[in-house]
Amino acid sequence: MRKGRFGKSMATVAQRYSESLSFDRRLYRYDIAGSVAHAAALARAGIVSANERKQIETALREIEREVDAGNFQWNEGLEDVHMNIESALTGKIGEAGAKLHTARSRNDQVALDLRLFVKDEIGRTSALLNKLQKSLLGLAQKNLDLIMPGYTHLQRAQPILFAHYLLSQIENFARDHDRLRDCLRRTDVLPLGSGALAGSTITLDRESIARDLKFSRVSQNSLDAVSDRDFVCEFLFCLAMIGMHLSRLSEDLILWSTSEFGFVEFSDEFSTGSSLMPQKKNPDMAELARGKAGRLYGNLMSILTVMKGLPFAYNRDLQEDKEALFDSVDTVSSALEVFAAMLPKMKINRVRMKEATGDPNLLATDLAEYLVKKGMPFRKAHEIVGKLVAGSVGKGTKLNAVPLEKLKRFSPLFDADVAKVFDVRRSLFARRAIGAPSPENVEAQIKNWRKEFGG
Repeated sequence: MRKGRFGKSMATVAQRYSESLSFDRRLYRYDIAGSVAHAAALARAGIVSANERKQIETALREIEREVDAGNFQWNEGLEDVHMNIESALTGKIGEAGAKLHTARSRNDQVALDLRLFVKDEIGRTSALLNKLQKSLLGLAQKNLDLIMPGYTHLQRAQPILFAHYLLSQIENFARDHDRLRDCLRRTDVLPLGSGALAGSTITLDRESIARDLKFSRVSQNSLDAVSDRDFVCEFLFCLAMIGMHLSRLSEDLILWSTSEFGFVEFSDEFSTGSSLMPQKKNPDMAELARGKAGRLYGNLMSILTVMKGLPFAYNRDLQEDKEALFDSVDTVSSALEVFAAMLPKMKINRVRMKEATGDPNLLATDLAEYLVKKGMPFRKAHEIVGKLVAGSVGKGTKLNAVPLEKLKRFSPLFDADVAKVFDVRRSLFARRAIGAPSPENVEAQIKNWRKEFGG
């Protein structure tokens, strides 16, 4: 590549600084797939003969097998995966290999490789999300009758079904699925044929290339096609959101695994101990997921920062997109795999959850709504129940232990039927609005998700 314009070899220190082979060799399959499709387009345009095309494809597949087997000799002096494969190809078949780069630039070549990679990883990430959702659904099915306190501000708020909580996590990850599908639509655009920035005087059938590589659309502006990394930014955002959802789930599980809560216990296979304290059983897998969310945010901010000041067309700054992308893909994939395996083995402490739901203050809102149903404005009912709670707390008694005659001092609307308010299961069965945690609703949602997952 340097033989024409340059009189001197690149300085060794500059080679080390600018090389991307150490990480972009990961794209070799996509680079070879793109080259096979490009060779076919060159043959259709009469630039290479049918025999030359066959030589090119045969040699490229041979190179692919060598890389797969770990027998390919990478040359760091050739900067990147693209030049390594092209050099190996030319070494195998000579002049026919040298024709391959006709009407193509590394600018549209790397844009193609990245789009093919992201398309594949969107599918893989979606499959891993699906496995995690199935793990959550399995837990929900096994614990359909289990009641627990719901929390706001980390304070006990109202009773919910544990299955309702697990289904809320499935909803989180369903939105991640939707975002990935939407990201795929904008990623599924063929950039090859855009050249360095302005296409080529040699016109290739880009629609045929798109069909060969299974792209649904062809880019319409060559300048934009080589400059665009929106799809990388968007995919990194999708991965960061998955990381955030895993982190929030982790935070709940970490809290609930403490002695203070005791709602869940991580299995030995997914826990670690202390180098000093023999009694410790630490939720390190969840803590790592919580910590790695920041790493995913950092990768997103990295590429956004790279992109913000770039003039249009290709700039070498764009080499910085790959390490962030690869790291986020690997980080999310490993986390999703761990959680899908870890959740089914987690022990649920039903006794501790049941004890926690014995707190009558969880039904304070139900008590206010009892008064509302008898005609009292909600704000007045809220005030009355608030005073009752404050009095109970001050005297160390439970809200459901306040005598009826004392309740009547606060409002004559209180009657003997007020005792039914403190039946937790009755309270849950009454929460029938769409999305509320009644057993009927939760069972219906589990049925819907089972159908969604094909189970």
